[in-house]
Amino acid sequence: MKKFLKDYGLFVLFIGFAGLSRVFHYDFGLRIFDNFLVFARDMVLIIPPAFVLIGLFDVWAKKEKVQKHFGSTTNPMRFIWAVLLASTTVGGTFVAFPLANSLYHKGAKYSSILSYVTAASLFMIPMTIMEAGMLGLKFTAIRLLSSLPLIFLGAVYLGRYLEKTGYELPDLEE
Repeated sequence: MKKFLKDYGLFVLFIGFAGLSRVFHYDFGLRIFDNFLVFARDMVLIIPPAFVLIGLFDVWAKKEKVQKHFGSTTNPMRFIWAVLLASTTVGGTFVAFPLANSLYHKGAKYSSILSYVTAASLFMIPMTIMEAGMLGLKFTAIRLLSSLPLIFLGAVYLGRYLEKTGYELPDLEE
C-alpha cells in the first residue's frame, strides 16, 4: 500500500479533488479537470505514433551518419542539422527527449543534443506558422533569429561543461 501511495498518491489526490469539485460544483476544479482531460487526450493521440517514429529513427538512422552530422565534428553545420531536425519534431519535448537519448547513444555530441532539445521547444513548424499568423511575420523572424545564437552559445557552453566533467547519461535498465 505504501508503494502504491508513493507512486500514485499525487494522482489519487488529484482524482479526489476532481471528484469533490464535481460534487460541490467548484468551477475552478472542474476547469482544471477538463484541461487535464484535453491534455491527456492529446498525449494519447501524439505519443504512440511519435514513439513509432522514434523507433524507426533508432533503427534506420545509421550510427555513422549521426556521428558524422551530430558527432565529434567541429563543423557548425551540426547546429543547423539539429535545428532542422527539431523543427520537424511533432509533440514538443514529449518526443524531443527520447529522440535526444537516441542521438546520444548513436554518438552525438552534447552540444548537438542540447541544441536539438532547445530548438525542439522553440522552432516547431506548426507553432511558428501559427505565431506568424497571430503576431506577424516580422515578430516571428525576430524571435527566431534572436533565439538561434542563444541556443548555440548555451549548447556549446553546457556541452563543454558536461564533457569536461565526464558526465554520461545513465542506462535506464530496471
